[in-house]
Order: sequence, then C-alpha cells, then structure tokens
Amino acid sequence: MITIKGLKKVYPAKHQDVLAVDNLNLEVSKGEIFGVIGYSGAGKSTFIRLLNRLEDPTEGQIYIDGKEISAMGKQQLRKSRQEIGMIFQHFNLLWSRTVRDNIAFPLEIAGISKGKRRARVDELIELVGLKGREDAYPSQLSGGQKQRVGIARALANNPKVLLCDEATSALDPDTTDAILRLLVDINEKLGLTIILITHEMHVIRKICHRVAVMESGRVAEQGDVLDVFLHPQQQVTKRFVEQVMGDKDQEESLHLLENYQNGKVARLHFVGETTNQALISQVSKQFDVAVNILQGKITQTQKGAYGTLFVHMEGSDEEIARAIAFIKTTSVEVEVDADAE
Repeated sequence: MITIKGLKKVYPAKHQDVLAVDNLNLEVSKGEIFGVIGYSGAGKSTFIRLLNRLEDPTEGQIYIDGKEISAMGKQQLRKSRQEIGMIFQHFNLLWSRTVRDNIAFPLEIAGISKGKRRARVDELIELVGLKGREDAYPSQLSGGQKQRVGIARALANNPKVLLCDEATSALDPDTTDAILRLLVDINEKLGLTIILITHEMHVIRKICHRVAVMESGRVAEQGDVLDVFLHPQQQVTKRFVEQVMGDKDQEESLHLLENYQNGKVARLHFVGETTNQALISQVSKQFDVAVNILQGKITQTQKGAYGTLFVHMEGSDEEIARAIAFIKTTSVEVEVDADAE
C-alpha cells in the first residue's frame, strides 16, 4: 500500500543544515496499523508530513497505492490528498463551526452536494460515537470528543490511508484507550491503512501490527510489534520497551533474594497461549521444589500476549534442574539468572 524509498529531508540553515529524515525506507501493507515511534527530535513528525506532502522531500520516493506522491504537481496532489486523511495532536478544529460543520468542511472543499454531505456526516457521526453532539461547538466538547470530530473529518472523503500524528498525546489515559479502540474499530470495519506516530510505547503495544523505531532521522529497528517487544536490538528500542514492561522494577525486585539462603532465580518468558498456563502450580505439584514469584508482568499486543516472570526455586540442585527441564518442554523460555547464596 505504501512504499518509501531513500526518503530524505534537509532543512537549510545559516550555519549548518538540519537533517530531519535520513535515507528512510519502509513498506506498509494494506489494511495494517503501522506504528512509528521515536523520542522528540527523532524526525517522526517530519516523516508523516512528508507522506502527504505538507513538506516536500529533499530526496527519495513515496508511493501510495501505486501512485508516486513525491513526484506530483500541485493539481494532481490536491486530488490525491483526498485519499489521505490526517488527525493531529491538538485537533485543529474550526472553533466557529459546529461538530457537523467541522466534519462537512472537507466535503465542501471537494464540491460534494449539500444532500450528500449531510448523509455522509450523519454516517460519520454514528461511526465515531458523537450522536447527540452534532450541533455542539468545539469549546463545548471534551478532549476525547474533539479528537473524535478530528477522526470523522479525516474520514470524510473515504481515504485509503489515515495518518495520526501524536493523536492521543493530549489525552488522559482512559480517553486515550477509548480513541485507540475507535481506531482499531475503524481499521477493522473500513479496512483502512493507518500510520500512527507516537512517543508512547503502550500506544504501539495496544493497536499496532508492526512498528518502526526512529532515531536521528533514521529507522533504527522495525518488525512485528511482538517480535520487537520480545527481542529489542537497539538501545533506543530497549528504552521504549522498558516503558511498558518495567524492567527497572523487575531488576529492583531481585533484591528480595537477600531473604533466601539457597536456590536459583529463573526468568521465564511467556509468549502467546503459554501465558495462560498454570505453570507454577504444575511445577510445584510435580517436583520437590518451592517456587516463589518475585516479579511478573504479562501484557497484550495485537499479535498476542507475552510476559516475563521472575521466580525463586528452592530445593536440591537435581530437582531444580528437573523442574527447569520440564518448563522448557512447555515452550516457555527459561533463563537462570543467578545462584542465591
């Protein structure tokens, strides 16, 4: 659906040019939710503005649904932009217009008749859950409601791609979850391709199928969300994963070992269906070992659940070895961290 080749953006400056996006290459499949994550200054917002030509690339090509957006002239680009919806962090609503009129605005620009506009707006109001708020002004809406208006407006012209630039950053956690659920619902109902820019890993975890991690204008790492969470390669990715999994808390929990005189600590990695197994109970029943859970966390992604559990096993070396061998047969990954002495 979207192919990006050698994308580069340089901003000229008096003393030294600023390289915002540097040789970026990506493929986004039709109908997927693709996340792009990076810290401030990573180049992710410039990247998304290049996608719909709010910024012109210095080098490289952008293809959307087989059309080279990066090579289009103004007239052709104006028409192609109707197939690319965009929602923003701070909503960008017209404050003198009602909810209905905000949503209808892109349809007016496209020259759609009044009757068809009204029917389409009614459809969108229902889709985003704003029934009963049609005549309200932005100042009368909550943050979540404003973003719902922004989403409805972005969908007005039946786009093939929806670009989300930090769409939940200005919202509280509960409202963020509601907006993310709405985006998933839209993705499933309309088969819409969504590219979501964020600096929050929990947003990626909750709704994205694949993710690209940006740093210094480049893609540092990319892949399926579950794979990236399980096996982060780059330091920047490890920092983002830590946001969700709380590795620091897990490390701190190992100080509990001071309370034990013998045994071993094992780190168990659960993926997919194995997260639902009553594994600790099974081990305790089948082997002469005492198992104490020190720290654990299981979380969900679009591709399945995964988690890490730190356990302390106390018993004879032979019996602990048998218990660990049994755990490995269940497809749970086991890493023995240290002896408690």
